Amino acid sequence: MPALPALSGREVVQAFAKDGWQMVRQRGSHMVMVKTGHMATLSVPDHREVAKGTLRSLIRSSGLTVEEFLALADR
Repeated sequence: MPALPALSGREVVQAFAKDGWQMVRQRGSHMVMVKTGHMATLSVPDHREVAKGTLRSLIRSSGLTVEEFLALADR
């Protein structure tokens, strides 16, 4: 399993947007994303660096593999 890079919350949102996720709202420091056909929502923290465990959980919830996410994030 490849190592995850240090990404900001906004970089994570941009990567998921390439996969069809849309940011529907932001409340405080969390950006909520949805995708048609998925029951899950992604709550991405708007931090300078998203914690590795949080990022891995978001990737798992989105249905992507780490490799697919890294390709979307251009890493």
